[in-house]
Amino acid sequence: MKINRTGVLLVVVLLLLFGLELVSGPAQVPLLTALSDLINGNASISAIILSEVRLPRALLATLVGASLAISGAALQGLLRNPLASPDILGISQTAALFAVLVLYYGLSQYAWFMLPLAALAGGVLAVVLMLALARRIAGTHTIILAGVAISALTGSLTALALNFAPNPYALQEIYYWMLGSVANRSMNEVWLALPFMLAGWALLLYSRNFLDALSLGEDTAQSLGFALKRYSWLVILGVACCTGAAVAVSGSIGFIGLVVPHVLRGTVRAQPGRLLLISLPGGAVLLLLADIIVQWLPSAIELQLGVITAAIGGPFFLYLLLRKRHLFI
Repeated sequence: MKINRTGVLLVVVLLLLFGLELVSGPAQVPLLTALSDLINGNASISAIILSEVRLPRALLATLVGASLAISGAALQGLLRNPLASPDILGISQTAALFAVLVLYYGLSQYAWFMLPLAALAGGVLAVVLMLALARRIAGTHTIILAGVAISALTGSLTALALNFAPNPYALQEIYYWMLGSVANRSMNEVWLALPFMLAGWALLLYSRNFLDALSLGEDTAQSLGFALKRYSWLVILGVACCTGAAVAVSGSIGFIGLVVPHVLRGTVRAQPGRLLLISLPGGAVLLLLADIIVQWLPSAIELQLGVITAAIGGPFFLYLLLRKRHLFI
């Protein structure tokens, strides 16, 4: 089957890029030697760089890319809107705003879960708002414009917090949330995001049959025994968990949830449920590739990852709008 071949190919590419990510960076690290030292408990420089710098970065790029991609695929299925994605609809920006507020007021120092919980709450709020708009507004372009408005509003509030940051540390942290990156992370961030991401993946994959039925219409989905309200909330919570956790550890990284489902949709004959599965390795591949490009670019200061994904996703979004221009007429 085509999906199996595509899925196997994506997994193979993912493993190759993951290995390439482990050897990418300013310092040359012999991977086999570093792995041997790490296994044998030899605290060599290579082993420390691999375990404390390279491995967390590669794991986060994989997890964040997969989470954003499956969130985009789920939103496109739930809203039946091919242009829906966490960042286009303002979900990533709202989650980032809530995380910024936690940093701004210093709430993250009270408990480890304050940051991901705040980002999660922002994601839930944005998805609920977009779902309400989707039920009341007819037309793909109107929903997208509403998402752009939400994104602009939350972006301006984040910029306001940036302007009135109480200290240089808060200013730097807020700036980081606006651009997005997986650099300079530790395994603490991996363990912080992993439970939320796995919960989100489980909720979305559990809802895949519902999304398949919903693609035939709400009446058809109800006739097949799916409770629309219950399953819609499962998808909302799944997207919020994935997006909130991704934003909590990497900041706002855009367009992964838009590009990946569109590229892979043809391999699953546009079936939303199957698209969820294949978007997981697809998103991981794209974000790993983008992060490798970031590290290879000849620059004195490393670019933020969100800049690269925007450079990829922005033209792609314009291309999709041109293809669907009849929706705006």
